[in-house]
Amino acid sequence: MSIHPSAIIAPGAQVPASCTVGPFSTIGPEVVLGEDCVLISHVVLDGRTRIGARNVFYPFCSVGVAPQDLKYKGEPTATVLGDSNTIRESVTISRGTAGGGGITRIGSHCLLMTQVHIGHDSQIGNHCILANAATLAGHVIIEDHVTLGAFCPVHQHCTVGAYAFVGGGTIVTQDVLPFSLSSARRENKAFGINKIGLERRGFSPARLARLQKAFRLLLSSKLNTTQALEKLRALKEDDVAGDDIAALIAFIERSQRGVIK
Repeated sequence: MSIHPSAIIAPGAQVPASCTVGPFSTIGPEVVLGEDCVLISHVVLDGRTRIGARNVFYPFCSVGVAPQDLKYKGEPTATVLGDSNTIRESVTISRGTAGGGGITRIGSHCLLMTQVHIGHDSQIGNHCILANAATLAGHVIIEDHVTLGAFCPVHQHCTVGAYAFVGGGTIVTQDVLPFSLSSARRENKAFGINKIGLERRGFSPARLARLQKAFRLLLSSKLNTTQALEKLRALKEDDVAGDDIAALIAFIERSQRGVIK
């Protein structure tokens, strides 16, 4: 095991021999690290934190720290990270709260850029990119393959749907449609599908065309959301491979804060 002499590893912490712990890093007594993790320097891992394999932590990031919630009184809540994540400089990830489910969770293969904040009880999927200073309030859900632009604050209890791209500086106060490209000019709007991102993820031209048709119904047809949902259900019935449209319908139906259109 490569541990710098200035690092502090508390008794009880589980750190495999394949890990590297850089200078001035601290690991709390309830932290469990997976294989081949790297703490470059000045990293703080605290609380009941479970971390998978091959995660890299850059200087001054803090993971599993107490939530910024005045109701939190030291309950034994947790933070869970999957595999192969990159946590860049000054990222803060707060552990969960008893009132929010008790776990802050990040999936695998995510990139959290400098100064990202993950608030308590947030849930992040796999293959997500959060750009510099994107900030999640508590109880936020980020589904798989989401890209969140720089300086994007996301309001409590909002959900960003799978494969969505949110432009830099967008203040997210409602749910973001899956597959969508959303941004703020004077007000938040969805501008259609995230075509480039979906192509990079292997979506076929036929699949993209069906999503574009669905989004035209949602965004350009002058139908209200209820009317658009009826049209989408009919479109799904005509679509042999209607999984994407079904996912879009289900997302809108379960939204509690409304969706950005």
